[in-house]
Amino acid sequence: MPDSARTTTPFSLDAYFERIGWEGGRRPDAATLRGVQLAHLRAIPFENLDALGGRAPSLDLSDLMAKLVHGRRRGGYCYEHNTLFAAALEALGVRVTRLTARVVVGADRFEDRPRTHMALLAELPGDPRPLLADVGFGAVGSLLEPVPLLADTEFHDAGRRHRLVHAPRRGPLETWVLQARVAGGWEAQYAFTPEPFEPSDYEVINWHIATNPRSPFARRPYVQRLTPDAHLLLDGDRVTVTRTDDGTVTERKPADETEARRVLAEEFGIDVPEGLTLLR
Repeated sequence: MPDSARTTTPFSLDAYFERIGWEGGRRPDAATLRGVQLAHLRAIPFENLDALGGRAPSLDLSDLMAKLVHGRRRGGYCYEHNTLFAAALEALGVRVTRLTARVVVGADRFEDRPRTHMALLAELPGDPRPLLADVGFGAVGSLLEPVPLLADTEFHDAGRRHRLVHAPRRGPLETWVLQARVAGGWEAQYAFTPEPFEPSDYEVINWHIATNPRSPFARRPYVQRLTPDAHLLLDGDRVTVTRTDDGTVTERKPADETEARRVLAEEFGIDVPEGLTLLR
């Protein structure tokens, strides 16, 4: 997008709140932060369709507004979601530190996983405890509300259960691990240290994740939507629905490309770009 177009499309907190359906307060406090995070997660889907089409999505804020806010029928993945969310929090008066994390679901060794996830630390005025805030983790174990950066304490966030623990230290900074309560046990989701990262760092990571032929996001569709009743996931050629009330999981496969597109349009609220093949 030309620079002249970027300058005429600044971030708009009003437009963002309209997109996510937030009609609550605008104070930089814990209640607002919880409500806005949950509203964002329920309104804007997680999807990797740009990467699937061989293109790294733009992280420019005006482009994110056009795609995720004004576009209505698209979503994005972690760098897009959390870049937009960080801008909203800063507009509210919240101090934000941008982090990177290792996605460690199913990993035997955390060190084997690169830092490919973007998360946020949010600091509220007058509160010395930062909060882990995240609207871009595309998994059923994701945070639904921010949680304090406090070790060994269980949090109940909008019906899910999480805790933060310390991993053995391998350097000068503490390594934190977000765990989710899954099937009666604690499952590590991602690990991070609290040092800040800059937009230029995410440009490099974003390009790698979107264009590396070994990246799972470049090889198959990965789309999720959160509703009050369920978590919906399209992973490759399989749709998984996890019920919120009792954790019941159902799976099915779209019969063909046409049905896969219909499922995304009707159940996920996403219009697939022309020329993109979902089922490969």
